[in-house]
Amino acid sequence: MSPPRFFLDQTLAPGARFSLPAGPARHAARALRLVPGDGITLFNGQGGEYEARIERIHKDEVAVSIAAYRAAERESGLRVLLAQGISSGERMDYTLQKAVELGVTAIQPIAAKRSVVKLAGERADKRVAHWQGVVASACEQCGRNQVPVVATPLTLANWLGQVGEGRLIYLSPLAEQRLADLPAPRTMDCLIVGPEGGYEADELAALDARNAIPVRLGPRVLRTETAALAALATMQMLWGDF
Repeated sequence: MSPPRFFLDQTLAPGARFSLPAGPARHAARALRLVPGDGITLFNGQGGEYEARIERIHKDEVAVSIAAYRAAERESGLRVLLAQGISSGERMDYTLQKAVELGVTAIQPIAAKRSVVKLAGERADKRVAHWQGVVASACEQCGRNQVPVVATPLTLANWLGQVGEGRLIYLSPLAEQRLADLPAPRTMDCLIVGPEGGYEADELAALDARNAIPVRLGPRVLRTETAALAALATMQMLWGDF
């Protein structure tokens, strides 16, 4: 069984000794019930991972020491930015978690006109921080050592006005093409998925104006969280590491 993995947003190096931050410490001591001598894996999103061992546990304090560095990476050669229409509650969390498991490179939340959740200011900052935590936890689970960045939410028009690299692909039940009809990407693909209810007419017009490619996922209408993950899995099957 693989050692438990913990993401730490700090400098890591062989020979270092320190106490885990409060969140990972509680998870190690209370949820996983680890004991001194148990091995763990640490990573900080800067590449590779570190073999470590628990030296001491006192209440919620967990002291660890790093033994060695491993240049291990589990990133997909397929680079996909997921531009996801913001969905409500656990749906968005689920989409981001599973997208990370499927190898997504980066995530751009889209504040679509039909998005149920409306975010601005401090509320948006808190939600992005929460989503970034969901992404980091997904990396702990799936073995990734590079942590995809969750960007600040933008309207579709604002994002289209600044996006540079990559082919734009958006999911539409009215499209004639399938993902399998497209050639393999040369650089990054930007996969654009609507929220509950999809995008409105002016948003679709903005996509068409940028020559975004509409594709369908079969004859059935999928929920937003299903559509994103089905598309990512298909892209990995066609052009990635599945």
